[in-house]
Amino acid sequence: MKKTVLERFLKYVSFDTRSDETSQTHPSTAKQLVLAAFLAEELKETGLENIRLTDKGYVYAELPGTPGMEHLPGLGLIAHMDTSDAASGTDVKPQIIENWDGSPIPLGSSGILLSPLPSLKGHTLVTTDGTTLLGADDKAGIAAIIAAVDKIIREKTPHGKLCIAFTPDEEIGAGADFFDVENFGARYAYTVDAGAENLIECENFNAASAVITFKGLSVHPGYARGVMINAQKLAMEFDALLPENETPSATEGREGFYHLTGSSGNVSSAELHYIIRDHDACIFEQRKEKILETARKINDKYGQGSATVVLRDQYKNMFEIMEKYPFLLTLAEEAIRSTGLLPCREPIRGGTDGARLCFMGLPCPNIGYGGYNAHGEREYLDVQGLERSAAIVENIIRNFSKFC
Repeated sequence: MKKTVLERFLKYVSFDTRSDETSQTHPSTAKQLVLAAFLAEELKETGLENIRLTDKGYVYAELPGTPGMEHLPGLGLIAHMDTSDAASGTDVKPQIIENWDGSPIPLGSSGILLSPLPSLKGHTLVTTDGTTLLGADDKAGIAAIIAAVDKIIREKTPHGKLCIAFTPDEEIGAGADFFDVENFGARYAYTVDAGAENLIECENFNAASAVITFKGLSVHPGYARGVMINAQKLAMEFDALLPENETPSATEGREGFYHLTGSSGNVSSAELHYIIRDHDACIFEQRKEKILETARKINDKYGQGSATVVLRDQYKNMFEIMEKYPFLLTLAEEAIRSTGLLPCREPIRGGTDGARLCFMGLPCPNIGYGGYNAHGEREYLDVQGLERSAAIVENIIRNFSKFC
């Protein structure tokens, strides 16, 4: 039975697939494997071949090129299965708002009122009930890919070799850790992981994480004068030394930031977790040095070992690679125009699997799925946008041969 792209999406969001940054396993949560197994079976039913579900949680599949198109390089389509841990992904209860009238939408009984973009008035929207995220990021991308490939198969549209991959742990920057580019079989690819369906993203932040551990000295508070060193206070002092106007809430576009994502501790020890972002590679390196310099100031003031920094690079700006493959962007632009939309190129204030895959030998720009407000209870999906996203993917497949 033919499924609509919305029906596919609603099924996928019933799976809780939050990834876990603190986990040492791959995938970071076993529940991602449940959706992976479901998708592997669905791809088989759709008619794809060489389906592989790895122990690391990756789902791969292929659709051989039709007669006369076998010579084309493989075209990859990629989306991620996990959702952010910034909000609950358990027991998602989608609300479907048909022909939205433009008024604020109550999210269940949560007390939250959602005000979608006014331009979406008259559209069908899918929202949360205010207690979880929705999971459009990136299960809408998965739905768009499978719906597009299903239509290509059903309508017997001529196409080159298609390579499909659904990845785990993208939200924690590990989606490409075990991605097998060589066996994936594609020469070029697209991730379907942006927001609005007319977006094309070919540049992103350079990214790193920083964990700063603070060591204090705990004594009885009644006799602490000149002796106690409160690790929590050291952490607060550290954060105050960073530029206050270089945070996510104070920046936009290509402006970078320091983002405090977590903190914990007591008098004896404390820990701060940051992510560091900047589009400019030189400024990015300066930001990492700023973290190290600030730790040195704490150590100079309170003694060596008071602050210890662990920095980890996560991904680089994909534009360094993508500027060499402009035809991939032109193909996406034409596919978007064919749906009646105006293409929009924007820098990603974040990252995708594609950002890392570009540097692994797989040029991979990012296109949209029709969703908004990812990573929180106010996340919502424009159903017409999702449908157009599937049409855009279909048009990319259909027209790929013209650019190769």
